[in-house]
Amino acid sequence: MTAQTPNDKKLVIAISSRALFNLDESHQVYEQEGVRAYAEYQIAREDEPLAPGEGFPLVRKLLSINESFQDAPRVEVILLSRNTADTGLRIFNSIQHHGLDITRAAFCGGQKPYRYVSAFGCHLFLSTESEDVRSALENGIAAATLIPAPEKQDFSSKRELRFAFDGDSVLFSDEAERIYKNDGLLAFAKSEKNSAKTPLMGGPFRAFLEQLHLIQRDFKVDECPIRTALVTARCAPAHERVIRTLREWQVRIDECLFLGGLDKGEFLRIYGADVFFDDQKTHCASASRHVATGHVPHGIANNP
Repeated sequence: MTAQTPNDKKLVIAISSRALFNLDESHQVYEQEGVRAYAEYQIAREDEPLAPGEGFPLVRKLLSINESFQDAPRVEVILLSRNTADTGLRIFNSIQHHGLDITRAAFCGGQKPYRYVSAFGCHLFLSTESEDVRSALENGIAAATLIPAPEKQDFSSKRELRFAFDGDSVLFSDEAERIYKNDGLLAFAKSEKNSAKTPLMGGPFRAFLEQLHLIQRDFKVDECPIRTALVTARCAPAHERVIRTLREWQVRIDECLFLGGLDKGEFLRIYGADVFFDDQKTHCASASRHVATGHVPHGIANNP
């Protein structure tokens, strides 16, 4: 059995089976022929390993961090699936085939698996089901819908794990974004300048960033396997409040890109992000052409 560390020191990631592995073919069987045909299809192929999915490279890099913490692993990945245990056997066999150290799972038999995210103590939930992601966010868990994008760059050969985050509605609340959406750019700039010394409230990914920071603190900067970046459409003078907020939180961000509305995709490619999280679908579409991207359906930009 894997040695455990206190919950406040371990980073716990939950990922759906369709985000971890490519289940498109079997999902098509389910949609066209129903549950029984899907079960028969999976059972007949349970010894055939599944190909990696959108989240596979990220999971492999996350688990490799534990090589530096042999006695007390700092990262755990939980599998959450709508499969039954019977049809899920192919998924566990694929986990073993690919050498992934994943031992905990919830097979929910068609029910929504996000219900178990809090019970497992997860800091992040990754899925291809946007409804499950929304539900997780509503329950206070950082979550994102991974976007398929065959043209994206493959950074899996790099040992360093690089996260990139949008600011408003992701790391921070959408309080400033609401002013921009409702009153325009000038009102937003004036409000941010007046509030420059008032820290922003935390968004859905604040706790996840703080958990990454706890791991980063255990390494020298030039030896750390995790690197983080803030990639935001903000620019001066709206930058000051962001910097002061991160200082108030006492978290480390390795790179900050204030793009002033420029397209984020090329910058993310140069940075080499293993995954980028953004609340706006237009930014996600641009980013996903270059890097793995998670849409965070949170805040005013995602209101019906």
